[in-house]
Amino acid sequence: MSDPVTRLNEALEGRYAIERELGEGGMATVYLARDLRHNRNVALKVLKPELAAVVGADRFLAEIETTANLQHPHILPLFDSGEADSFLFYVMPFVEGETLRDRINRDKQLPVDEAVRIATAVANALQHAHDRGVIHRDIKPANILMQDGEPLVADFGIALAVGAAGGSRLTETGLSVGTPYYMSPEQATGDQVVGPASDTYSLACVLYEMLVGDPPYVGSTAQAVLGKIIQGEPVSATKIRRSIPANVDAAIRKALEKLPADRFTGAQDFAKAMADPSFRHGGDHAASAGEDVRRWRHIAMGTSGVAAVAIGVAIWGLLPEPEAPLPVTKQVIAPIAQGMARPLGAFSAIAPDGSSLVYALPEGAGDTWNLWLKARDATEATMLPGTEGAQNIVYSPDSRSIAFASRSVLKVRPVGDGSTITLAEGLNPAPNSMVAIGWMDDGTILFEQPTSTLMRIPASGGTADTIVSYPEMGYPHVGWVHPLPGSRGALVTICPTNSCADAAELAVLDLDADTTRTLVDGVVRGWYTPTGHVVYVRMDGAVFAAPFDLTAMEMTGPGVPLFDGVIVNLSAPEMAMTWEGTVLYATSEVVDEGSIPVWVNRSGQIDVIDASIEPAILTTLALSPSDDRLALTQSPLGATNVNDQQLWVKELPDGPETRLTTDEGYTRRPAWSPDGRTIAYTTTDGGVAHVRSVLADGSSGGAFEVLLDGELGPVFESFYVPDGSGVLFRRNDEETLGDIGLLDLSTGSITEDVLATPFAEISVSLSPDGAWIAYTSSSSGPQGEVFVRPYPSLEGRTQVSAGGGFSGVWGHSGREIFYLGGDNAVWSAAYRVDDGSFVVEERTRLFDASSFYCNTGNWRCFDVASDDQRFVTIQPIAQSSATLEFVWVQNFWEELRTRTGN
Repeated sequence: MSDPVTRLNEALEGRYAIERELGEGGMATVYLARDLRHNRNVALKVLKPELAAVVGADRFLAEIETTANLQHPHILPLFDSGEADSFLFYVMPFVEGETLRDRINRDKQLPVDEAVRIATAVANALQHAHDRGVIHRDIKPANILMQDGEPLVADFGIALAVGAAGGSRLTETGLSVGTPYYMSPEQATGDQVVGPASDTYSLACVLYEMLVGDPPYVGSTAQAVLGKIIQGEPVSATKIRRSIPANVDAAIRKALEKLPADRFTGAQDFAKAMADPSFRHGGDHAASAGEDVRRWRHIAMGTSGVAAVAIGVAIWGLLPEPEAPLPVTKQVIAPIAQGMARPLGAFSAIAPDGSSLVYALPEGAGDTWNLWLKARDATEATMLPGTEGAQNIVYSPDSRSIAFASRSVLKVRPVGDGSTITLAEGLNPAPNSMVAIGWMDDGTILFEQPTSTLMRIPASGGTADTIVSYPEMGYPHVGWVHPLPGSRGALVTICPTNSCADAAELAVLDLDADTTRTLVDGVVRGWYTPTGHVVYVRMDGAVFAAPFDLTAMEMTGPGVPLFDGVIVNLSAPEMAMTWEGTVLYATSEVVDEGSIPVWVNRSGQIDVIDASIEPAILTTLALSPSDDRLALTQSPLGATNVNDQQLWVKELPDGPETRLTTDEGYTRRPAWSPDGRTIAYTTTDGGVAHVRSVLADGSSGGAFEVLLDGELGPVFESFYVPDGSGVLFRRNDEETLGDIGLLDLSTGSITEDVLATPFAEISVSLSPDGAWIAYTSSSSGPQGEVFVRPYPSLEGRTQVSAGGGFSGVWGHSGREIFYLGGDNAVWSAAYRVDDGSFVVEERTRLFDASSFYCNTGNWRCFDVASDDQRFVTIQPIAQSSATLEFVWVQNFWEELRTRTGN
């Protein structure tokens, strides 16, 4: 294929003759060409091929017409534009001379008067365009040409034409419009609509660079620059170059405000401020945000004993710092906000200095939520834009910003005005997943990537480094991260199984020694306190404190009990703690009376399977192919260790129960062979999760066969193919979020990637005829959806659920598939197979499942009888519970010192 110049000359024959390439920018390549019709030199710019493919010729040419009408002495005019041999091009005058970029590179800093004169001329050009509805979007020194000492703004409106023509497709390709050093915060966050204030911001960056020698915000990577633009401290050119007049510095600072509304109303006003010696902006001696930190005042409550007071967010107020230590106060309060998402600590956070709190409030039906901010001196809470789906929120050490996980993305934003930026992608996007996050005091953030690999990235943006991979140490899951002072390490919750609800250990990550050491078993979360202790919550909700040596990175004494009753929601303790001594936790007096298996018909009517069944702690179940037996994984009521769970079989309707396993690890997720002779299940006996099988009649006396030994990584579910020749399985390791493989039982051969995508595929099953595979995928969002593909070809897919879906279970009639919907109800999807295509005809909501043990998407929480009219599931026995209470403790360190004796 001929080179681009040859192709262009052939396509533009008779119009332009390209002589040579002049340079290359982010959007276009620039050529020196001869305008044959007018006998003049021109600059012919050709859009990058990948950009042209996204934009499209018709839309680009239509949008660029608006810029051709701009006539101003400081705007380089547009001569021509068009398409030639798939190239999109536009033509401008060829200016003999240099760009402002060349001038800054040569002289580093310009005289103040000259820099202001150039900026004023450009501001007037911008005002001319803005008055006609045209935004440049890419003001930078390279786009300002210098001709006889006067600036000419080039490419005016080209960025607008590209952005408007490319639309959302531009974002999808990863291409951006604008140059990082000069992007406004609204451009940096990907806003598709930017106004005149964005151009003024960029011009202020250019002026700052002309005066100082560098842009206001610099960094080693584009991502680092964008992070500083959005979250960086305000800059002052005068602090670097004292000869800059105060009004010029003030004008720059106002033009660089984070919010467009806080900048100048027009570029011309920016020019006027630069010419007005009396212009000022902001306080000259404003205190920094970290100064004069004050504590939250006492909660004014007219309480007697431990009466609950419904005060909501109105408790947050400010009083001056007292001279003497405040007494410890403990009150029972109503939830901070009605309907706030729980658990506490995962969907809410309190600033280390007590200056604010953020919490999640669901919207609509509750399938999405946003964060709300309540500052100590504000009467109302405000929603924080860009926080949809936020979870595992942590504050920065200075209390001025928050980091959180949203779907598979790590994001950061200021707690006040400002924009949300993306720091990292590829976090675990599996349904209902949590992500460990910790903000270090050296300005870096620790975060978890699948599976259980801790990464570290600068909070301002940059490249993430791998810190430790816990699966390699035998811990497939990480629960929480709490940084230690000095950024030497962190307290981490590590778990020997895939769920920290099963077992958890509090460990210390020593970054200097590159080690992780267990501190105490049976702990779901820990915090380091300024008193020199580690406060930790056990799996039973009891809270302890132990002295901790930061130098040795170890506990130096036994744990002392502080209080108990904290609700532990799976692996999430409902508790938040701040550096200044505020503790908030949820508690209730709950007695677990166990659960039993029950039948439920299509209208939701419940029928007890066997009244003689003793309640137990049940987790998973599966109905035999002939409906005459029920496999259950359970532990006895009152067991203190869920690892006591074993596999049992109950003969239906009123026969005995037989224990099949004696594994030391937990057992989960039974799957019957098609002939009903064996049951496959997952276990952690011996370390990593793997798959075993056992005879269903109990004749083996606990003996088992290992089907998958875990060498592929943790395997968390299995499912026999209908003819019994193989077992489908779902594995998770350091690289896979949830991929489906196949074990051939006759040969022992394994196909690891039957279904492997960048997303999580879980809860897998095959249709009775083996022609279709159903699974839940995170590809449509954090709520998960049920999909179906043909098997084994897997060509194409059909979405079965809508609005969330888990636990897909095939009906036996060949006409229905059942699933748990995002509304926590069991649904039926009627389908037909039309010429090899799977077609969902109708979705019908059958019954509400919120009263059943049916809250996980990782494995089916119900099974269906062969007549498709009854379902078997787990029903918790009614629990005795007091009213949920939130306990608010202030000045807790005083109590901690008293309890521990130091």
